[in-house]
Amino acid sequence: MAYQATVLPIMIASPGDVSEERDVARTVIHDWNYLNSVSTGVVLMPVGWDTHSSPELGERPQALINQRVLGECDILIGVFWTRLGSPTGVADSGTVEEIEEHVKAGKPALLYFSSKPVAPQSINPDQYEAVQRFKRECQSRGLVEQFDTILEFREKLFRQLHICLNKNEHLRRILDEATPGGVTVEVPEVDIRPGRLSPDAKYLLKLASKDKNGLILKVATLSGRFIQAGGQSLGGSGGRESSKWEGALNELIGWSYVTGRGVRGEVYELTIDGWKLADTLPEAA
Repeated sequence: MAYQATVLPIMIASPGDVSEERDVARTVIHDWNYLNSVSTGVVLMPVGWDTHSSPELGERPQALINQRVLGECDILIGVFWTRLGSPTGVADSGTVEEIEEHVKAGKPALLYFSSKPVAPQSINPDQYEAVQRFKRECQSRGLVEQFDTILEFREKLFRQLHICLNKNEHLRRILDEATPGGVTVEVPEVDIRPGRLSPDAKYLLKLASKDKNGLILKVATLSGRFIQAGGQSLGGSGGRESSKWEGALNELIGWSYVTGRGVRGEVYELTIDGWKLADTLPEAA
């Protein structure tokens, strides 16, 4: 099915020791498109210097990347582990320069620092200290995220990317200006957002509303990963099915229809907006 959409390029900025995380970031972006692009009219496009640059002389290599690749991007995802990268003559590394240029342009940057185990003999002490120093500097300027496993990185990125798309003023301005015909129609939030939720997210929201406490549980067992709500268990029959319902939960989190309880990311409950929206949805089968 063909449809019109606004394309938002996303720069994936990282040193060479996080190739797995780069692949996960691209997968998360593709998953977001699969779940949301038709209903939102937005398509996210992963971009990187390794896939979107070409040979060219006459300027610093990093300057060319900044001009030809980074400058077109509306969001940046930065990931670090044990290496910061090589100095560019302008910044401590190419990745750092990309982040600084992007932030200076008033665009959102989502930064993630890995705490995965690593063999001590494989660490360059100077590089590791440079990462820690840059992390401390970023923490003094805003919010950064940390993760211990690839699965945790995937879940956090999916959820926080959705929040960024919904809340960031730079992105909201782009999407508002992309409204067909330049016409803005003011409709109460509870009426406009259902159309932006996937059918799975609507189903999960309605299901959770059948519980008097409006709870959604995220459960991992030896037999699989499940989302439990309204007396039903969803997922668990395979990685694809589990990811589908985890994606539905992340949608509800991103729209602030549910909120987490506790610190382990296992218990969620409907917000007042979630209850209001659930009342407008048809009964879950």
